Amino acid sequence: MLLLMFLAAVAVPCDAALAPETLDSIWRDLTSTASLDDAGAVNIEEKEEPNAWVSFSMNRYSVHVTTGLLQTLRSPDELAGVLAHEIGHIKLGHYDDTIKRNLLWMLLYKAMGEKKLGGIDVVGTGMVLAEAGFSREQEIAADDYGVALAAKAGYDPWGLFNAFQSMVGAGFKTTPSGFNSHPPTERRLVHIRETTERISGEKR
Repeated sequence: MLLLMFLAAVAVPCDAALAPETLDSIWRDLTSTASLDDAGAVNIEEKEEPNAWVSFSMNRYSVHVTTGLLQTLRSPDELAGVLAHEIGHIKLGHYDDTIKRNLLWMLLYKAMGEKKLGGIDVVGTGMVLAEAGFSREQEIAADDYGVALAAKAGYDPWGLFNAFQSMVGAGFKTTPSGFNSHPPTERRLVHIRETTERISGEKR
């Protein structure tokens, strides 16, 4: 199992959680628009933290959302943005890319051997930073894909941006650390906003 997207926040009360029926309807719209075969249903996990991810095992994938996510997001358009992002990971082949990348780093690490400077494993640390950089690129690519897919399926292209705003309002915030696998919230929101403005303009 590989976790490719992680959204975590402190859940906050809202008027009503998005219903499973709404989730199913959105998922059908998105997977049909993306021509995603054998999509299956979205798995709802009983967890308080707002979270969504796609996992892979034996070349099969499954998409998961938590009850906390359904309680934190404030509209079907926001949920569509998040789910479209997850579809982006699948359609863009991020699982295969990650497997190949991990294998390459492992071979490189073994070839160079353990090298330390001042007690720090320089090679290993470099691998972590490089891996984080690749992961950031994948997240940004999935953001772009998700905004475009949601709009194509008839949802508000601002859904993903607004979903992040809802999570920020709920207390979620990533940090600009080299070891953080996701882009800092502020920079990510800027990019999503720019992408959404472009796609919104194209729809007019």
